[in-house]
Parts: sequence; C-alpha cells; structure tokens
Amino acid sequence: MIEAAMIWNEPNNKSHWDPEIDPDWSRFAEMCTLAGRGIAGENPRLLRVLGGMSPIDPLFVRNLATKGALNEVDVIAVHGFPLDWNLWHINEWPAKLDDIEAVTQLPLWVTEVGVSSFGAEEVQAWGLRRTAELLRGRAQRIHWYSLYDLPQAWGATTRHKEAEGSSYYRHFYMGILHADGRPKQALPVFAELTPSLGLCQWFHFEDPRLNEAVHWMRRLGVRHLRTGLSWADSFRPNALSWFDRQMEALAEFDVTLTFCFTPEHRGIAPHHTSAPLVPQEYADFCASMIHRYAHLCAPGERPLAVAG
Repeated sequence: MIEAAMIWNEPNNKSHWDPEIDPDWSRFAEMCTLAGRGIAGENPRLLRVLGGMSPIDPLFVRNLATKGALNEVDVIAVHGFPLDWNLWHINEWPAKLDDIEAVTQLPLWVTEVGVSSFGAEEVQAWGLRRTAELLRGRAQRIHWYSLYDLPQAWGATTRHKEAEGSSYYRHFYMGILHADGRPKQALPVFAELTPSLGLCQWFHFEDPRLNEAVHWMRRLGVRHLRTGLSWADSFRPNALSWFDRQMEALAEFDVTLTFCFTPEHRGIAPHHTSAPLVPQEYADFCASMIHRYAHLCAPGERPLAVAG
C-alpha cells in the first residue's frame, strides 16, 4: 500500500535541482506547496514527505519554513552517505538528525542511506551494520539504498556524469545485490535488520528487475519500500501501463512514493533538474497519481508520523 507521498528527491542537491535557475528555492517552495495541497486534496490521510535533503542542512529547512512550504508537508526526510559522498564521519549521524530537529517540530525520516562496495564489499557490510546501530530507534523510517547495483549501461542521474570522477562511479555499487542479481556480503547483514530497515529501490522505465526485486524483498523480510514515479517518464508511450504494473507489483509493501524529475519540455531549462515552467503541472501530476492509485493507499485512520 502507499503510506506516504514524497515531494521531489534531494531538492538541495544540484544533481536534482538547478541552483542557477532557483538560487533561493522560491520556485521549489511554490511547487512543494502546490503539490502538498494537491496530494491532500486526493487523500488527506496520506503522509506528505519533503524530498530527502542531501546535504543535511538546517538552513535549507529554515528557508522553506519562511516560504510557507513546510505548512503542506507532514514529514522531513534526510539522505546521508558519509562513507561515499558526504564530508562527515559515519558516527555523526545522531548529531546530523539533532541539527534538523532543532529547527522543525516535524517528524524526521531517513529515506536514503547507504554505503557502496566500490572499494570493498567488507566496507559496505560493516557500514550497513554500523548505520543500523546509529539509526534504529532514532527514526520511524530508515530506507537502505539500495537492493540492486545500478547497471553501468544505464548511467546515473547526475548533472556532470564521468566528470565527477570516482564520485560518479560509486553510484553503480550501492546495491546489496550485484546488477546481475548475485548477492554481496552485505545481503545477510541486511536480512538480520529487517523489518526495522526498509529499502529504497528506484525502478527504471519498464525495468526488467521488477518481479525479481519483489521476490528478493519478500525473502529478505522487507516491509517498507521507497520508490518513485517519474514526472518525466509520464510523457513516454505506454507510461501509465508501466506505472500500473509497477504499483500493483509493489502493493504488498508499505510504499513511500516519490514524485520527481522535470520533463525536458516542461522545464525552464531542458533538463530533469529544472524548475518547471508551470509549478501547478507538477502538483497536478502528483495529485493524478494519488487519485489513480487510491485503491492502494492506506485505508482508515491517518498513520502517525512520529519519530522513534
């Protein structure tokens, strides 16, 4: 079932939101506000999550609060990768959460955290266990990124690609399974930590791994899954057919459904990181997806978005 709708992905990261177009996030705040209202209009019980921050930045939260965007979300999400991309120590995780909780009373989720096997599988297995020690009991949702390695032929969704050096290539080694489905050393460690740890797994358009992924998540005891539906993909031929297949396949999990990526022809600039020409169009996409999959949304009382 869908338990939460996430508005964008890493909006304070230049790989996912262009700071030259929107340097103070005013356009993002408007888009977030409209999307939050649209989602609530379709299902007022559904939790609305502000797309995970990366970097974890209390000033970003304060900025959006002054612009009114936090009035239309129920949860703040953060992403962290201290062993790969962030310039802080893994043991600083509790302090990073404290920094955000000091500037907002909204509950805090960790919707992407991971360690690559770029250098060694042993590093990933250790990092997974240490991350769980630091975060379990501290956040209601923890989504480990990810189940599968990203196939190198697909490319990573970043602005500068190979020019980023090793930072770019680490994107391809974040799974607890190799791209071909072979287990890594971190897989049995992850199995020990479910269901308190969930997964974040992005599925590409008509992803051939979908059914196998469902099999692995059942086997691993996963309950909570974060994934996404791409606004850009919604303009592809047969997009709704793919979305339907994806959502039905994942219906048994508690899904945080992320809406992101600007279609090239609907952005101020022709790029997935661009602010949209018309922010209401993004909000309409979010609302239409919640309407379409209302039968998969959690029935009854609104879930509590509390930490701990």
